[in-house]
Amino acid sequence: MHTLQIGKYTLGSRLIVGSGKYDSFETTKAATLASGSELITVAVRRLNITNPNEPNLRDTFAGTNVKFLPNSAGCTTAEEAITLFRLTREATGIDLIKLEVIGDTQKTLYPDVLETIKACEVLAKDGFTIMAYTSDDPIMARRLEDAGAHAIMPLAAPIGSGLGVQNKYNIVFVREAVKVPIIVDAGIGCASDAALAMELGADGVLTNTAIAQAQNPILMAEAMKNAVIAGRLSYLAGRIPKRPYATASSPVDGMIQF
Repeated sequence: MHTLQIGKYTLGSRLIVGSGKYDSFETTKAATLASGSELITVAVRRLNITNPNEPNLRDTFAGTNVKFLPNSAGCTTAEEAITLFRLTREATGIDLIKLEVIGDTQKTLYPDVLETIKACEVLAKDGFTIMAYTSDDPIMARRLEDAGAHAIMPLAAPIGSGLGVQNKYNIVFVREAVKVPIIVDAGIGCASDAALAMELGADGVLTNTAIAQAQNPILMAEAMKNAVIAGRLSYLAGRIPKRPYATASSPVDGMIQF
């Protein structure tokens, strides 16, 4: 019930976390472990592949069950992302990746989905397991699935905004459009946002800023862990229909009339 299957990878948690914006690697580790997540997304430069003598996240998480999810943060073209991931796999052996190609680097950080699809087609042929960050457009989600993506990651709101899910219907439409898992990514601000995303049918949630910049990151990480579990259970249980008027919770037939 709680496991998440992405391509050949099985994760014990449906919550994925990020590694940016923390005050230290130690806080990053403590919050990640509190979240129960088994997957942490990381910009390739933070792995310190070229200088192993400097402090790095691989050393920080040594001995844990947390896997790294390299992302192509900063890439603005398909070619940049393809080259980055090929070099990363050569250096680390990691083939589970978060593909993101940004179209607007100044204001919204919205993805360039056409470039993302181009990169996805090539990387899928290269044998990567691809989690593709995209807009909340069900048509583009289907095209990414056709291009070889193993998971679709529609945004809830602009990256780091904390606005939560801005278009509930589109998340539902994306869920209906594809067969692969969908992971709601970007814009989550608090635990209730994560629970809502799961109640809408998302298979998982990725959040970074909401935990890393909370007043108490470890406590927020634990809240996110419980919210994702609660949201998943609520979705599976099936909510009652919404009605405009009250419905008595106790039977009124057969009551004694005075």
